Order: sequence, then C-alpha cells, then structure tokens
Amino acid sequence: MPELARFYGIVVYINYEDIGQHKKPHIHAVFSGREASVGVDGEPLAGELPKKQMRLLQAWIALHEDELYDAWIKAVKKEPVERIEPLCGL
Repeated sequence: MPELARFYGIVVYINYEDIGQHKKPHIHAVFSGREASVGVDGEPLAGELPKKQMRLLQAWIALHEDELYDAWIKAVKKEPVERIEPLCGL
C-alpha cells in the first residue's frame, strides 16, 4: 500500500487491492491505531478517526483533490503513485 503523505501523526495511503470495495475513489488514513476510509471528495466511508484528525485530513483532501484523483487512476491501473505534499503550516 503506497503511502501518499504523512502529517500531524496521520498516515495517508492508497490500497491497490481495495479499488472496488467502496465503489468510489478513496484513500485510507491511520492515526494512533485508528483507521478510516475517506472518499477523494472528503466523505467518510468506513472506520473512524478522532474529530480533529478527520478535519485535518479533510482539509488536506480539499487542497489535493486533483492529485488524489490522479493517484486513484494510477492505482486502478496498478501503476506507481507519487507522494503528495503533506499538510503543514497550521
């Protein structure tokens, strides 16, 4: 599972083997042992993160939506994905 970014203790990755599970482009995020699947549009799909970390993740998603769609398209094709700039400066 390629890691897309890491910021404020949140690790964001995309799972090549999980492309059809949620029927929409999405990423996975882990924070302190908790995991969530979140659509590239910011909609929570499964799992749960603490509220603060979910808001940080959704802010990052909003900033990088186009890059996340590109990563999703590459993942569907099982092509390598590039890392995305982490959220910083808060």
